[in-house]
Amino acid sequence: MGLALIAVLGVVAIVAVSLLAPKVKVAAPLILAVLGIGISVLPGMPPVHIASAVILSGVLPPLLYASSISLPLADLRSNIGSISALAVVLVVVSAFGTGFLLFTLFPDLSLASAIALGAVISPTDAVAATSIGKRLGLPPRLLAVLEGESLVNDASALVLLRTAIAATAGAVSAWQIVGTFAYSVVLGVGLGVAIGYLTVFVRARVPDPVLATAISFVVPFAAYLPAETIGASGVLSVVAAGLITGHLGATSFSAPARLSERLNWRTFQFLLENGVFLLMGLELKTIVEGVRHHRLDVPQAILFGLLATVVLIGIRCAVVAAMTALGRLPRKQPDPEKLGAREGIVLSWSGMRGVVTVAGAQSLPEQIPYREQLVLIAYTVAIVTLVVQGASLPAVIRIAGVKGTPMQRQLEEFAELVDHIRQKGAERLDDPALAVLGGGVLDPAVLERVRVESSRRSDYAWERSSAADHQGIAANEQYALVRRDILLHERAALVAARNRGGYSSIALARAQEMLDLEEAGLDHLRDGDTTGH
Repeated sequence: MGLALIAVLGVVAIVAVSLLAPKVKVAAPLILAVLGIGISVLPGMPPVHIASAVILSGVLPPLLYASSISLPLADLRSNIGSISALAVVLVVVSAFGTGFLLFTLFPDLSLASAIALGAVISPTDAVAATSIGKRLGLPPRLLAVLEGESLVNDASALVLLRTAIAATAGAVSAWQIVGTFAYSVVLGVGLGVAIGYLTVFVRARVPDPVLATAISFVVPFAAYLPAETIGASGVLSVVAAGLITGHLGATSFSAPARLSERLNWRTFQFLLENGVFLLMGLELKTIVEGVRHHRLDVPQAILFGLLATVVLIGIRCAVVAAMTALGRLPRKQPDPEKLGAREGIVLSWSGMRGVVTVAGAQSLPEQIPYREQLVLIAYTVAIVTLVVQGASLPAVIRIAGVKGTPMQRQLEEFAELVDHIRQKGAERLDDPALAVLGGGVLDPAVLERVRVESSRRSDYAWERSSAADHQGIAANEQYALVRRDILLHERAALVAARNRGGYSSIALARAQEMLDLEEAGLDHLRDGDTTGH
């Protein structure tokens, strides 16, 4: 009963904070982390501890999967250089840099153990950064780099952590490290791609969208657990499976299945992401109490955590500066969207840590000296970067002068895309082979009706762009408003019919779904959500 009550209160807190966050212009993860810390220090509040295995095996896979299915493969390919530099090179440099710092601070700590903690505090968590960036309108390419980095750097850090822990038990050569990393990456990606293709094949043949969505909840674990069992990267396996699913799902799944999956996964991702930050705050008392009676007291451990944070920020700034400098070198094919110095400043300050840092620290072997202090150091890095960098990131974005695509241009781009897909559809309407669908002869009135509906979507997109420019109301937006009003009256009639009786539950459910789908489409267009979020 106690756990159930905590879960209910946690969901209530997450929803309440998410409603409050836009009004106070602070990212919800930041508020939840601070709220969790405040609750943890209340008198009588019992210690909260979540096993690292629960986070790494139960929470991380669905979070990675939910992010990867919405990341276009084209974005990943076009930014592969920047993502690789941040997700691999930066993680390795950060792990060794902070590892040597901790090695000098702790006299009884082996270098391998110090590098293990360095690997733990190296990967970034893009949830807070991207939520702030989307609200402030960062350029899409910068957001794609941040999201891509957070998807891949967890794998680099966890593989490095696994290798460093193995080194604490015996000598490990450089070739063994390289071989382990290559094995983990290649096998993890290969397994993930196979799982992605297999599950898409299966789900495409399941007609019920509820069943297809239920299968999707198994995919991240089906990719993660086998990979970890054979020593490969479960993180990369999940990311690969998610990328394949997102790429193929647009043409392989039915529209109801895509709608069902999108809504359910957005809800699941929302609760997991925000719940993790709340738990990070709630665990403060447990972590501090673990340090209280050991050789290094809490203030010293926190001080070491602050020093590690400064080193991490310095290393990130140096790597990002080198990366942007290389990007400015002359090339045969100039890249108009390359990341410049201004974007580099924002990217340097977007290195917030999160779930992997806290969970990875708690997975350190019990026999490592100063284990409790190392966990507190990792926790300090996560909280300080999350709160300090997260709270100041909006100011850094404004000072750097980084601006995303203006809303007017976003609406124009949306209209151009709608025009493009309408033209492709019109080409099909002119294809004589289409007559087969009508039993050999298609009524011209049917073809004209299809043309009108396709044209209406395109007209609406362009009229909305024009209305945004001139502060007017587009004719098709007026249509949407009128149609929505009519739907309210039709819904009232449906409710009256349900109350009166005489119709089967199947007929009532189908009518309800029909009205809901149409109203949801009108709401989507009315809100002008061209981002997909």
